[in-house]
Amino acid sequence: MNDSRSTIAVIGGTGNLGHALARRWARAGYGIIIGSRNSDKASEAAARLLPAGASSPARGLTNEEAAREADIVVLAVPFSSQASILSTIADAIGNKLVVDTTVPLVPPKVARAQMPDAGSAAMTARAALGDDARIVSAFHNVAAHKLKLDGDMDCDVLIFGDDPAGREIVVELAGAAGMRGIHCGPLANSVAAEALTSILIGINKRYKADGAGIRITGLPSA
Repeated sequence: MNDSRSTIAVIGGTGNLGHALARRWARAGYGIIIGSRNSDKASEAAARLLPAGASSPARGLTNEEAAREADIVVLAVPFSSQASILSTIADAIGNKLVVDTTVPLVPPKVARAQMPDAGSAAMTARAALGDDARIVSAFHNVAAHKLKLDGDMDCDVLIFGDDPAGREIVVELAGAAGMRGIHCGPLANSVAAEALTSILIGINKRYKADGAGIRITGLPSA
């Protein structure tokens, strides 16, 4: 994959995590499309990427338009919106890679792991898009406010998907965003990282941590 030619649609790119990832990928040379239900809101969020040092232009479109025009679609939305947004963009996906960052947090007890009927948010996405969809699940355990800062992140990204080639693309995306991506097996394994988000929320509260992350030790240097 040639990073400089890939265009990423960040669906939910007006939110904290989506916008922070989009900013880092824009600075790394990816073309960025911010997707939102409101195209004006998306355009405003896209414009805010440029003063942050982006090296390529960004655009704002509706979710469906963004998904249709991009090479890679990143879903960065709350779990409560996941199913409805996937149904909106499903016809625009085709065989594109979909990177789902969704975590099934259920207020008010967000520090308690509460998995959906499908088993995980990733498997909920699989049910919405069909068994042939190229879905990779990642970026669950990353603090959005830290992504907004400059420099590499002291955090690993656990990456799940049934297609190893798709996972490898997301490893590259993680690296471009200043993190180490790690292959963690099939999409069904995403339940571990999704549940871990609730655990990290509890850890942050208990130890007054500023966005605890995770590191996998003992791996050979890249």
